[in-house]
Amino acid sequence: MNTPATVVAGVDLGDAAFAAIVRDGVGRIEQLMDTELCSADEIMTESLTHLFRAGGKRFRPLFTVLSAQLGPNPEAADVTIAGAVIELVHLATLYHDDVMDEAEVRRGTPTANVRWGNNVAILAGDYLFATASRLVSRLGPEAVRLIAETFAQLVTGQMRETRGVTGAAEGSDPIEHYLKVVYEKTACLIAAAGRFGAMFSGADADQVERLSRLGGIVGTAFQISDDIIDIGSDSSESGKLPGTDVREGVHTLPMVYALREPGPEAARLRELLVGPIDDDEVVAEALALLRASAGMAKAKQSLQQYAAQARQELALLPDVPGRQALRTLVDYTISRHG
Repeated sequence: MNTPATVVAGVDLGDAAFAAIVRDGVGRIEQLMDTELCSADEIMTESLTHLFRAGGKRFRPLFTVLSAQLGPNPEAADVTIAGAVIELVHLATLYHDDVMDEAEVRRGTPTANVRWGNNVAILAGDYLFATASRLVSRLGPEAVRLIAETFAQLVTGQMRETRGVTGAAEGSDPIEHYLKVVYEKTACLIAAAGRFGAMFSGADADQVERLSRLGGIVGTAFQISDDIIDIGSDSSESGKLPGTDVREGVHTLPMVYALREPGPEAARLRELLVGPIDDDEVVAEALALLRASAGMAKAKQSLQQYAAQARQELALLPDVPGRQALRTLVDYTISRHG
C-alpha cells in the first residue's frame, strides 16, 4: 500500500508540495543517522541499527523539521545534525528502557535485550549516546549545554518513575508526580527538538522559546496518548505488548484517575495495581476494568486540555505553512489514541 503524497511520518500535512519538503528534511536526518551508525566498528553495527531499521514514528525528527520551517533557513545542514542528535538520544533511551522494563517487543520486533541480552543492549544504548554527543559537538557549546541538560532531565525522569510516588516527598500528588515524570522522560526531548529546529534555521529568540514550549506541551500530550493506547489498544496498533505499564507497576494518568474513583471496580483495581503483575489473567482483568473506568475518560479530557494549550502557542506563531503543519501534528497527537 502506497503512502499518500501528503503524508510524512504518519501525519497527513494536506499539501503534497510542502509534504515533499518536510519528507526530504526527515530523510536527510535518517540518512545522517544511517551513515553515523554504519560507520561504527562492525561488532557494533547490527545491534546499533536494530531499532533504527525497525522503523518507528520518527515523531522527533518530524517536529524538528517542522519547527525549522519557522526560520529563514529550514534546510540548513545544522538542522539535519540537530534532528539526528535528538533521535539518537531517543533511540538510546529506548534500549535502556527496554532493559529496565524487561520488555520483549518494541516497534513490532524483539527488543535488543531479548535478541542479544542485557549487556549488548546497554552497550548499544551507550554507543548511541556517544554518537549523539559527537554530533552535537559540531553545533557549538550552547547546543552541547542544552543536550547535556536534556540528558539530565531524561535520567531524572527515569529515576522518578523507578522510585514511584512513594519515593517522592511526603504528601506528593500522584498526578503532579506523573506529569513531572512525563515531562522529564518524554516531553523535554521534544521540547529540545522544537528549540533545535528553530535555533538552527535562524528563527528569532521569541519563536525559539515558543517552539520549545510547544514541544513540551505536545510531548506531554503524546505520552498521555501513548498511555491511553497502552490500555485501550492491541499490539497491532501500538507495536508493543498491551498493558506494558500495568505489568511493570507504573501508574499512568488513566490509572491514577481510575484509582481515585469510588465503587467496587476501583477497589478491585487498587488491589490489582499494587505493584508489577506477571499473571496474564490478572493483567487482562486490570485492563478490562481500566477500559471501563472513568479514568480513561478523564485522561482523554486532560489530553484535550493540552491540545488547547498547544493551539494557544501556535496562534502566536507567524502564519506560514509550518504553523499549519504543526497544528496538524497537534491534531494527530490528540486523535491517535482512537
